[in-house]
Amino acid sequence: MIEHASRRIRILGATAHPNAPWVTQTAKNLVMDLEDRCSRARFLIQDRDGKFPALFDAILADAGIEVALSGVRIPRMNTVMERWVETCRRELLNRTLV
Repeated sequence: MIEHASRRIRILGATAHPNAPWVTQTAKNLVMDLEDRCSRARFLIQDRDGKFPALFDAILADAGIEVALSGVRIPRMNTVMERWVETCRRELLNRTLV
């Protein structure tokens, strides 16, 4: 997750095979992390992947976070995250020796 205002990155977790229970747990972790830091999020931009169950949206709604779905095939809708992913690929992965 990235905060648009401060460009702060929050790593919620990583897995090779994300599924609905894993994504739900990351939503719970995000809400707890925001509460611990006395921070507040108003919106979360989410893509239309099927791994986001209704419970994911319910957890965020209980915390006062509104979920905004990204448009279909519109990468410019979330340009900050798209640029961050490209920077990671270019700056980190292209320089990694396997």
